Amino acid sequence: MEKVDQVAIEEFGINVLQMMENAGRSLATEVIRSSKSGPVTVLAGAGGNGGGGLCCARHLLNHGFEVNIVLDHPRDELSTPVQRQLEILKSSGLKPIKWGKKEEKIGEAKVVVDALIGYGLKNSPRGKTLDLINICGEIDSGIVSLDVPSGLDSTTGNAPGARIYPDRTLTLALPKTGLTEVNGEILLLDIGIPSGVFNKLNIPYKSPFEESYIIKLIQP
Repeated sequence: MEKVDQVAIEEFGINVLQMMENAGRSLATEVIRSSKSGPVTVLAGAGGNGGGGLCCARHLLNHGFEVNIVLDHPRDELSTPVQRQLEILKSSGLKPIKWGKKEEKIGEAKVVVDALIGYGLKNSPRGKTLDLINICGEIDSGIVSLDVPSGLDSTTGNAPGARIYPDRTLTLALPKTGLTEVNGEILLLDIGIPSGVFNKLNIPYKSPFEESYIIKLIQP
């Protein structure tokens, strides 16, 4: 999937902010469809997955939801696109909560959006990311993971350390082989990757998104 993103950006001119926006809006659409009301707490990481989570938070805010954001990294450690998403959110009046309130806001949420780590998992989660994953293991709120549950290897399905156990996973563009190890509902989101990208990489591909930007892969 990393190569798909690279080709889409470098050779097809797809902007990473476009893909974040598509992912975040679709994620928000699914939260709205299934939950109807908040509060929603979004856990956002420093990379692209976190950017999608912040886009989701903005769309939920626009639809009248009470939204709280928890970051697992300080602002200067966020990737440039994620910093941009944070600036857009702040102009809308929504800022990340203070770290000391994380347990309260996660615990009181009707839905927790896991946008901490995507397919780019390299090692077992640590630091604040690990703290947030552990808190999620102790709550009754519904958890929705973006792309893959944080802490899970998207290819092997193995977890080198702690991981999120979501009720739903909304994976992006292509199914991930590691999701065979995930329980709960799995949906596939269209984030606007042209079919030519897959052809370029010799990936056999026929778009499953005929009538919808969101399709169900596994129904529990």
